[in-house]
Amino acid sequence: MAQVSSTPEAPWSVAKVNGAVKGWIDRLGYLWVEGQLAQVNYKPTWAFAFVTLRDTQQEKSIALRIPSRQFGALNPRPKEGDRVIVHGKPNFYEGRGEFSLMVDDIRQVGIGELLARIELLRKQLAQEGLFAPERKKRLPFLPHRIGLITSRNSAAERDVISVARDRWPAVQFRVENAAVQGTNAVTSVLQALSALEQDPEVDVIIIARGGGSVEDLLPFSDEALQRAVAKCTTPVVSAIGHEPDTPILDNVADLRAATPTDAAKRVVPSAADERAGINQARDRLGAALRNWVERERRQLESLRSRPVMADPFKPINDRREELDRAVKLIRRDIGYLLQRETAQVASLRSQISTLGPSATLARGYAVVQVMATSGKDHEVVTTYKQTPLGSKLRIRVADGSISAATVGIEPAD
Repeated sequence: MAQVSSTPEAPWSVAKVNGAVKGWIDRLGYLWVEGQLAQVNYKPTWAFAFVTLRDTQQEKSIALRIPSRQFGALNPRPKEGDRVIVHGKPNFYEGRGEFSLMVDDIRQVGIGELLARIELLRKQLAQEGLFAPERKKRLPFLPHRIGLITSRNSAAERDVISVARDRWPAVQFRVENAAVQGTNAVTSVLQALSALEQDPEVDVIIIARGGGSVEDLLPFSDEALQRAVAKCTTPVVSAIGHEPDTPILDNVADLRAATPTDAAKRVVPSAADERAGINQARDRLGAALRNWVERERRQLESLRSRPVMADPFKPINDRREELDRAVKLIRRDIGYLLQRETAQVASLRSQISTLGPSATLARGYAVVQVMATSGKDHEVVTTYKQTPLGSKLRIRVADGSISAATVGIEPAD
């Protein structure tokens, strides 16, 4: 396509712009487009049925023009909320600058095909790990404030709030009403989810609605909703009716509840049950304490029944008797030792007396000592050589001593 441009000096006219746009759009040719019917305006007398086709993932739409004869012949006739596939050619009406899709074929998406697409998306998200148990967040034991996403004045809203407050009267709610079916459901639920996720006082989020058909529950299998729930830091509970074909939200949410009532029971503890648990714990604690006291009492009685506790001085008396016996034995042994040693001393004294010089002197012998000139002790004379002539002598006898001098010496024969 050739590049075109305009300048302030040579601006395009509206007709030229519309003509260029129409030329570009006409080059698109025929297209197959899938979406959900948001608005259907049809009268048999009109040339065309005017229908709005909304994207199932984003808040975007396109206008359809379907010949009334063709649209009226459809059986069943498509209605708002239906998923359809249309075949048509993009058209730009130059007169009013309007874009639409001129449809020549419209087909409703069957339940089987919808379920097949849901299962395909379910497998894809499972492979990405969005269903993994380790990424599931634990619910708080007692949430201070619960975020609730449901339709306005619905039975699901009444059930969740009434059951929760019956179980714990002080629980608080922040309710974000949203469309839970139809073309606006995904966008509405996403907005409510974002608002609750950003509220720091909300501890857990419940997405609830009653049972419904597969078509009614399609928004809760939307990919954009699943990824938004997976990114939430606040635990999310899925409580989507009783439909056997469970929506994908049940797999992505941190907890799946069978019904809105079940969600309230699993999110909010029962005050009566907790009181009963406390009473039961108190009873067990009291019984354990009584058993402990009784066990300690029996042990104390056992200790008190021992002889040492009956007569605390008995061990002392026993030790005193043992000590007395030991003292007597020691005294006896010491006395025996003294007697033995005294006898031995007497024997030695007798031997000394018998063999000593006094006894010898008493038998008539004498001890001769030479008096040393140096003033030292006298020496006992054992040889005549010790007493030269003129030596002073001391002669000891039994009853005294005699002083003498050497007047002569004579060796023995």
